Amino acid sequence: MNLLAPLVRRPDRPESRYTTNDYANWVSQALGFGSFSYQGSTYPVGVNTTVPGTKTESIPSNFGGFTSAGLKGNGIVFTLEQVRVQVFTQARFQWQALRKGRPGELFSTPGLQPLETPWKGGTTGELLARMIIDADLAGNSYGVLTDGMVLRLRPDWTDIVVAELRTARGVVGYELAGYIYWHEGRRDGPATSLLPDEVAHFAPMPDPMANFRGMSWLTPTIRDLMGDQAYSSYKQTFIDNAATPNLAITLKEAVTQPMFDAFVDMIDRGHRGQENAGKTLFLNGGADVTVIGADMQQLDFKVVQGATETRLAAASGVGAVIAQFSEGMQGSSLNAGNYGASRRRFADVTMRHLWQEAAGALAAIVDAPAGSRLWYDARDISFLQEDAADAANIRQTDSIALRNLVDAGFDADAAVAYLVSGGDLSLLMGKHSGLFSVQLQEPGSSTTSAPATEATPEEVPNE
Repeated sequence: MNLLAPLVRRPDRPESRYTTNDYANWVSQALGFGSFSYQGSTYPVGVNTTVPGTKTESIPSNFGGFTSAGLKGNGIVFTLEQVRVQVFTQARFQWQALRKGRPGELFSTPGLQPLETPWKGGTTGELLARMIIDADLAGNSYGVLTDGMVLRLRPDWTDIVVAELRTARGVVGYELAGYIYWHEGRRDGPATSLLPDEVAHFAPMPDPMANFRGMSWLTPTIRDLMGDQAYSSYKQTFIDNAATPNLAITLKEAVTQPMFDAFVDMIDRGHRGQENAGKTLFLNGGADVTVIGADMQQLDFKVVQGATETRLAAASGVGAVIAQFSEGMQGSSLNAGNYGASRRRFADVTMRHLWQEAAGALAAIVDAPAGSRLWYDARDISFLQEDAADAANIRQTDSIALRNLVDAGFDADAAVAYLVSGGDLSLLMGKHSGLFSVQLQEPGSSTTSAPATEATPEEVPNE
């Protein structure tokens, strides 16, 4: 008997919220009775409590829907996701020393091995690729450390378990109690319960309707995605109908039904499909042709779909310029300055946020050395190399500041610690030599020596 069966996520609930009372009630009933109560309803023991629901959206707003209709079924989404994955997976993880809460240097230890080789033959980049794809499509990525390997938990097979937070006046909220993973997605089959510190939960975009669940960046773009699919279908239908606008053919003379059917069949055989595009239409018997609808030029497909591309690119954080979409390849967008600004925005706002959240999630399953934290290392990413000039300017400024501090009499090590800390003046306290001049001479000391005197002839020894 599976004691975790009641902790299944119900589609009609915004988040999987299972209280300790719910679980205790179900266990007690399951061990000695033939039914149990859950959230106001009574269920027989062993029955799958998942309530199947019908989807009315043509693109389901879930992991399967976004995967099939988005990543695998839409070129715009695939292009944006490809850029996100290609940049995100170039980072690696290091420990970062912390001094009084301020970040310090990066270093490595054998404790990072699970992230460097997450599974047999796996790499950090492959781990990050799985994390970002799951988070982008499902809003959540889950991983668990087992036998030195980081195993991915499919997001739509993982439920979040929360417990009520109570005060003397009642429930005030929820806290994370753990996770339930349903192997192979069998909601009434084997399941594994996991504690919060056993799961790396990566949810970079929080869902405002939940406490711990994340949200896919595709969620607010469903209508744009549906519109793009509709336009793509229209283009295919347009081609299938000889790449011409719709025609209405009126037969002015009375004809019998067999004659009408034969006429329709003749028109379809001779003018339907792209292989018949451009053919001249010949009619007789008083037939009249009227063009209805609009062609592609009149509909201005490029403008309409270009706007959709830009909206999706903005939602993904990539931007039309970086994705090389049509609107991003026009006019001033092609200027080097605009591309540089777009690249900087994508790197500093989107990617660094994702790397930071990924490091925070994975920190739950690896033990950081004392006085340090898990952090990302983006120094070797070629996409960020254009920032090298800025970094060089910063180093030059720091070097000048270091020289000034040492010349002013401060201890060199203390001056370095001050600059690394970002300006913590307390690190310079008590670290002054008491010497102030450039030459660091003691106050009151003579800075020149007595001039040498020439020897008199009497003082010259005889040869």
